[in-house]
Amino acid sequence: MNNDLKRATPFPLSFGEGRGEAVNFFLLAGPCVIEGEEMALRIAERIVAMTDRLKIPYTFKGSYRKANRSRLDSFTGIGDEKALKVLEKVNKTFGVPTVTDIHTAPEAAMAAGYVDILQIPAFLCRQTDLLVAAARTGKVVNVKKGQFLSPAAMRFAVDKVVEAGNPNVMITERGTTFGYQDLVVDYRGIPEMKTIGCPVVLDVTHSLQKPNQDSGVAGGMPGLIETIAKAGIAVGADGIFIETHENPAGAKSDGANMLKLDLLEDLLIKLVRIREAI
Repeated sequence: MNNDLKRATPFPLSFGEGRGEAVNFFLLAGPCVIEGEEMALRIAERIVAMTDRLKIPYTFKGSYRKANRSRLDSFTGIGDEKALKVLEKVNKTFGVPTVTDIHTAPEAAMAAGYVDILQIPAFLCRQTDLLVAAARTGKVVNVKKGQFLSPAAMRFAVDKVVEAGNPNVMITERGTTFGYQDLVVDYRGIPEMKTIGCPVVLDVTHSLQKPNQDSGVAGGMPGLIETIAKAGIAVGADGIFIETHENPAGAKSDGANMLKLDLLEDLLIKLVRIREAI
């Protein structure tokens, strides 16, 4: 690693500046994919209100395109530019940062024109060209840990971003492959990845996916969202990532493992109490 570039600690991006001191964990939350402008603004408005009340630094999450669907007929998005403009409007309307995932190196510069954080999907966390392209935009880079990697191996993904000139990087745990159709969270990995020197996030909802189902649509265990989230805060996660929707059963992507929006504030209240206790 280039010793002239230090990883940023505490987290470099001002999450919700002016919306209360960042004494809590930070939250990345929103729908799996941008399904439309009105839907995104409604969800953002509700989460902004609850995180303001609880003084939780908040970033709105929404994929502008889903590039890793199991089936060709699965919903992938409303159009790249249209969806990115929705993310931009969320930022301008509510004054909160936004995050979206990218899948190829050319997408980095395109998405960086609209959002604050570029997210690297777990399956792509070893793709050097993608990591370097994201780093060179100067945006914060959130690298999801591959389901196939050890926590310690994420050091090399972080190194690629930092050595490309960008110290603003964080890591997200999202479960480890357990057999063919299941994931498990090894909570030892959160403190282990924190030793790398950047913020560590727990992606609660993707950790509860049941991938590779015979139907070609991923399953999930949303009943365990509270359990997984509580454990993550208890072992020291800096941030929590939750996909949420007004009606998960009607969501166009990942509905099986999303949290119903009506349940989010109660969960956040419990997580704040755990954070205060530790």
